[in-house]
Amino acid sequence: MTDTNSDDAQLDKWDPAFVERLMRVARPFARRWFRSEVRGLDLLPPGGALLVSNHSGGYLPMDVPVFAAHFYETFGYHRPLYTLSHDLLFRGPTAEVVERMGFIRASRGNAAKALRSGGLIIVFPGGDYDVYRPITARNVIDFNGRTGYVKSAVEAGVPIVPMVSIGGQENQLYLSRGTWLAKRLGLKRLFRAELFPISFGIPFGVAVLPVNLPLPTKIVTRVLEPIDIAAEFGQEPDIAAVDAHIRDIMQKALDELAAERRFPVLG
Repeated sequence: MTDTNSDDAQLDKWDPAFVERLMRVARPFARRWFRSEVRGLDLLPPGGALLVSNHSGGYLPMDVPVFAAHFYETFGYHRPLYTLSHDLLFRGPTAEVVERMGFIRASRGNAAKALRSGGLIIVFPGGDYDVYRPITARNVIDFNGRTGYVKSAVEAGVPIVPMVSIGGQENQLYLSRGTWLAKRLGLKRLFRAELFPISFGIPFGVAVLPVNLPLPTKIVTRVLEPIDIAAEFGQEPDIAAVDAHIRDIMQKALDELAAERRFPVLG
């Protein structure tokens, strides 16, 4: 997450009626194509909370649609579910649509306002670095050293709810983050992008664009016990220590999900 400025107008664009219509389409797709499961929804606290998750799926991340489909089915549409997102998502004709869905720019100001209003926020600290990890690291928690999410939770005085997901990174074979290719093409200057991932899938084989179809990989998400940072780490917590603790908890939970998984894609 970046600066502390908030975009109040953007936060107010969450549209529960619009989200409900989308979920009618997304829920059957998530359950039939990805055979989705979300475990531990009963652990979500009643007030504001920061849901911290690994990010999977490359160009086709299904983390949010899968979780949202199960979340809204369980709790209804009276409580916003926000997702902190990259600026690129808010460029072009789709900006209004994603804002109505609850996607907001990843800033500490936006996070603080949403959390203090009692909303839930999903954050993927690893961002694009995590979502494009090679298939060999598909079950590794790696936030690339980013700890801003801890600061946001501390400032808002809300718990962190770790959450892990498995299966999404198997929708095709991710070969490389393509850091060298992004540098050569100057993507950081043009789009603030440092990666240009390379994958292998069906029907076109090797690709650097989202042209291949997602394999029907089974996606399982598990919500873990909320962490009261002040109770466990004091009023002035060591941010690095909190981050390390959360990543350790998440890695153990992801390892447990991986141990249940008999075959890639099939689950």
